[in-house]
Amino acid sequence: MGDLLFVGVTHYPPLNLPDSEMAGLLRFALDDPSIPAQHKDPSSWPESMRDEWANYDASAARHRDQLVDNFRHVRQAIDEFAPDVVLVWGDDQYENFQEDVVPPFCVLCYPDTVTHPWQKKRAFGARPLDEAEAIVNVWDEGPDHGIKVKGAPAIGRYLTKELLGRGIDVSYAYKPLHYDGLAHAFLNTVMFLDYDRSGFPYPVLPVSVNCYGSRVIANHGGPIHFGQEVGGPEALDPPAPSPKRCFAMGAASAAALAESPWRCVVVASSSWSHAFLTDVNWRLRPDTDSDLHLYRALQERRFEAFADATPDALDAAGQQEVLNWCALAGALHETDATIEYLTFVESFIFNSNKCFFIGHPGGAK
Repeated sequence: MGDLLFVGVTHYPPLNLPDSEMAGLLRFALDDPSIPAQHKDPSSWPESMRDEWANYDASAARHRDQLVDNFRHVRQAIDEFAPDVVLVWGDDQYENFQEDVVPPFCVLCYPDTVTHPWQKKRAFGARPLDEAEAIVNVWDEGPDHGIKVKGAPAIGRYLTKELLGRGIDVSYAYKPLHYDGLAHAFLNTVMFLDYDRSGFPYPVLPVSVNCYGSRVIANHGGPIHFGQEVGGPEALDPPAPSPKRCFAMGAASAAALAESPWRCVVVASSSWSHAFLTDVNWRLRPDTDSDLHLYRALQERRFEAFADATPDALDAAGQQEVLNWCALAGALHETDATIEYLTFVESFIFNSNKCFFIGHPGGAK
């Protein structure tokens, strides 16, 4: 029987960047001419947001320290567990999956990959870069620096077969389609778990969840200004899989892996509500109240609350990527999981709130 360790992290792209660039998505929103001036005026913002913005350097350094400390804590738990594989539920933002196919779920049964993250693919909330211009990063790694990640194709085939047999229709892939290597949800997860660059020796099994649904093609997966949807609102895409379906997929995955011969870390990778998706807040700040509602459910082990969330509610709160955590909640519910570590990292100006989690199947430690 396989042993499981459950983990929740973020793949927050600005953590790759210098502190001065970490609020790029807020600056992008402040440049939106469609947002009324009174909403862009800091005097109209919540007090905590005004304080963060007024003390930007200290706020950015503190936010980075909080995230890095949590990643180090999670990494220590992974090292102590010594897994055979690390499964990561993450979203694809118009990177590997584009107009030709957008699967609800896809098990990426890749062999070893090498990804060059600092060669321009596209910039999240930043100005467009020339193809020859490298992305500046906190590790001062150059455009030719490649990140090698071990693959787990055999375990991917096993999981796909098991999910199909358990009534979960998933697709699978043996090689990337449009993106050379791992898309940012998966690669950032590995890079942040290896923030100190000591190496990440564990095979990784990425499982792509279509979190962006009706906005994945319409927005090309990234931030846009109000009224700039490609083709207008009538051109929105079909929706993402429902929270209930993600929950069921996560539960079936945990059951299948628990019956396998492998020690598996199961990871949900995403921030929670995203400012650039939160129209009710004029895309200026995340929906902290909605995030805390789900966080309290997680604290209280009411995992089914993630299955009960509605797609419309998640979309309205900018919580599209929480679908990855809906999968994790399904796994936690399936295994009657205990919680070893849980924390909420709040921010108003750095696009999203973040959650970190470590747990074990019930009775395991």
